[in-house]
Amino acid sequence: MKEKLIDLLAKGKGLEVHQITAAIPNASLTEIMKAIHALMEEGIIIEDEEHLYHLLENSPYRIGTLRLHERGFGFVDIDDGGESIYIHQNHLHQAMAKDEVLIRIWTYPDGSKEGEVIRIMKRAVQKLVGTYKKKKGAGYFLADTNLHGRKIRLLNEDAFHLVHDHKLLVEIVHFNEVLEANILQILGYKYDPGIDILSILLTHDIEPRFPDAVMKEVQQIPKQVEAQDLLGRRDLRNELIITIDGDDARDLDDAISVKKETGGYRLGVHIADVSHYVKAHSAIDEEAYQRGTSVYVTDRVVPMLPQALSNGICSLLPQSDRLTLTCEMLIDEEGTICEYQLYPSVIRSAAQMTYRKVNAILAGDRKMQKRYEWLLGMLKDMYRLAQIIRKARVKQGAIDFDVKEGKVLVDDQGDPYDVIVRERGEAERIIEDFMIQANSCVAAHNRWLDLPSMYRVHEPPELKKMRAFQQTATIMGHKLKGNLADLHPMRLQTYLDALKGKEDYDVIAALLLRSMQKARYDVECKGHFGLALTDYTHFTSPIRRYPDLIVHRNLRKYFFAENYQVQEMQNEEAWIEACALQCSKKERNAIEAEREVDDFKKAQYMESHIGAIYTGHIRSIMKFGMFVELDNTVEGLVHITSMNDDYYIFDEAGRSFYGTHTKKTYRMGQRVTIKVIDASRYKQQVDFILLEEEGNEKKNKGAVFNAHHGAVHERMRKRGTKRKRRRERTPEAKRNNRKRRYQDFAGGSR
Repeated sequence: MKEKLIDLLAKGKGLEVHQITAAIPNASLTEIMKAIHALMEEGIIIEDEEHLYHLLENSPYRIGTLRLHERGFGFVDIDDGGESIYIHQNHLHQAMAKDEVLIRIWTYPDGSKEGEVIRIMKRAVQKLVGTYKKKKGAGYFLADTNLHGRKIRLLNEDAFHLVHDHKLLVEIVHFNEVLEANILQILGYKYDPGIDILSILLTHDIEPRFPDAVMKEVQQIPKQVEAQDLLGRRDLRNELIITIDGDDARDLDDAISVKKETGGYRLGVHIADVSHYVKAHSAIDEEAYQRGTSVYVTDRVVPMLPQALSNGICSLLPQSDRLTLTCEMLIDEEGTICEYQLYPSVIRSAAQMTYRKVNAILAGDRKMQKRYEWLLGMLKDMYRLAQIIRKARVKQGAIDFDVKEGKVLVDDQGDPYDVIVRERGEAERIIEDFMIQANSCVAAHNRWLDLPSMYRVHEPPELKKMRAFQQTATIMGHKLKGNLADLHPMRLQTYLDALKGKEDYDVIAALLLRSMQKARYDVECKGHFGLALTDYTHFTSPIRRYPDLIVHRNLRKYFFAENYQVQEMQNEEAWIEACALQCSKKERNAIEAEREVDDFKKAQYMESHIGAIYTGHIRSIMKFGMFVELDNTVEGLVHITSMNDDYYIFDEAGRSFYGTHTKKTYRMGQRVTIKVIDASRYKQQVDFILLEEEGNEKKNKGAVFNAHHGAVHERMRKRGTKRKRRRERTPEAKRNNRKRRYQDFAGGSR
């Protein structure tokens, strides 16, 4: 029936139900409607506002996700094809940010496209976090999310004892012009410790608490490895195996062993066997699927799995028996994997090492070397093997952007006291090299055996974005030469290597990174451009990433056990395809939440540093000003209105400001000195003024607009409005104007 419907709708324009039933006389109305709804669920056909059914690909309609701009208009990102369609605010029809919508598209003579929301297919936001406010005895709810002027009515306000500045979690029950919502929970007082981050997490639908059904299942999981768990596993408990993580890490999901052998090194990457404890379709598994990933923010972790698993039986704690899946590889002196084995195992980690300790040992810290003398041999072998692997990766063309990342340090109350650059020492690089090697090995294994799996995909950059990068880089004096349509990662790495040590390297590297495609998950192995690998997956972090758990589960089912039917494999692949979309979406959501928390805490830190003077690089230049990133990674805006020492012209093509009188030019990557003049954690923004020359601070102090903006305001003043002229004609306005002119004159004479 589905095939008949598709063939029928492919022939022409939209059809009504009676036209479809007439064209398929042998089918009942019930049968036809079931097929229509099934195809609509799959996004193959759509119903328009006139109740006509269309084949989506042959119609002017598309389904996508709405992004809203702060000014009210939006863009719909089409699910297939990567196209973004502009939507005027009058054509949104009550759609909200991140909603899945059906839009009708029309094309103008110049080729540009615009759309209108026809139907809201799926609401993205059901819950909102905000602040309860009281003014003159009346209460109202102010959402943390920008609702672009839409108001919220609380339906069950009387059921709670609310006070001014209570933070609330509410659920929208009616999506009218005025949204109607029920209060679900009072989170606490706005200024209570931790409420700020909790509010951001809940805004992104990241719930720290686990449902009761999940916690009930967790109680049934043993806290120790039991004898029956060892059946079918290789016993590695007498091998020298260690974990290396951050100082505060508790979810230890990877352990390492290295042995020097004739002709190379034997690398063992032992990963926590989460799939042994988290069974498919269990309450724990369903919750992990919904979360998709653990979320790491400034002062806390929101885990994908309950702590009894993530920090307990699944964590590879030292001197404890733990179940693992092992990827054992023999790697020669050229960095080639000569042979490998994948098998279930049981290990007992000999030590919980940290990056800090290993970095100290490799740097020659005598005291630390003596303390861990029994590990020195393996750590040196690890270092040498990592150098071999890294050299081979560089030879393949892997890109190392080496972009600075900031870390906000907070006290027990969650208040930031410093912002530092994250260190990426030799130990961090070693573990990264080993994990990439294992991920690539497992991906190649699954692809060659054609096993159902989920892959990590990073596609080549879009030509349009690379041309934009090339234009900006050329302006900065670092042109990327060659044909951009046939780009190999080796060219980009060579390009970055040539810029190492340059003052504006961080800016160029960050720009190039933003020009890349976003990595995602897929049921097909399409390669990883950034790593210059044809095969790549995520295998090494099943405690904190759901895709890794899927890879483990399918290795167990289709490789270790080999107990399956061909039809079962096909069904599994279809499910993985949908799961990959879910995991990619949840990963992006987690990244957005982590970034928002960082911006919030950085702005909060700068609130106590107003008046401080720093140096930094110009990261981007817009018509309204330029963003400057300080050496500690805090970013702030120098607004054009504060640049009052000259009349500056914005050169859009050159992404620069040019002073008409002083001939002073500001370009991207340029190092400048700034002064912090304002910061707001709630707006998540920091404002700077330039201090480029002696005495400029006094010039900038109290500046409102420069000559360019002054000219604009002068034209607006001369043109005026009818309302302003009417106000000026009133007797009261005339008296006030005379009084103001006198005061200005008297003030000037003094």
